[in-house]
Amino acid sequence: MSALPVGEVPAREVADPPRRKRSRMTGPQRREQLLDVGRSLFAERGFDATSVEEVAHRADVSKPVVYAHFGGKEGLYGAVVEREMTRLLQMINDALSGGHPRELLEQAARAFLDYVEQCTDGFRILVKGSGVGSATGTLTTLLDQVAARVEEILGRGFTARAYDQTLAPMYAQMLVGMVAFTGQWWLDVRTPGRDDVVAHVVNLAWNGLSRLDSQPKLANDENATTESA
Repeated sequence: MSALPVGEVPAREVADPPRRKRSRMTGPQRREQLLDVGRSLFAERGFDATSVEEVAHRADVSKPVVYAHFGGKEGLYGAVVEREMTRLLQMINDALSGGHPRELLEQAARAFLDYVEQCTDGFRILVKGSGVGSATGTLTTLLDQVAARVEEILGRGFTARAYDQTLAPMYAQMLVGMVAFTGQWWLDVRTPGRDDVVAHVVNLAWNGLSRLDSQPKLANDENATTESA
């Protein structure tokens, strides 16, 4: 048997590197992982272009695992949307620390844009919608819930100014729609900064609210009245 070069070890004596054991996830941990993977794919490709196979592959699990947790793609999508809606509403609720109605509007607008900034994938999904039925929720459903909180804020201000309180729900929809569409625009441009956007949104909303006519009329109606006089 010929001698080996100094320092060389016979092949049979080289130990195989130890294999890393994959840690097993608990059921709740696996569910959260699948929700994260689903959110990423749905935001990136949309509902129709995402498949259970892709979700399973990216999560490094078999397809039956996805079905076991969510029953299919629609169930996964619905769970993703529900989690994002809950997250945004919780951020807004946590942000409303009280104070002057203008401060409350500022807190709500900042929380909304915080969500856009921190949970971009989630917001893209809420904006896109799925078209698979009301069970999955839509941005409109979410904004209705946000508007209900804003309505409470406006109701107090309307009462203090002897303004028709029955109009508070309509104005709440207007304000929330303004912030939501601004958030969609800001999602892509990201300039100016978040706080500047909040300041301008509240500036427009509050100064408009503080100068409301008790009986607003269309400009054409006013012109017609002037001409007839």
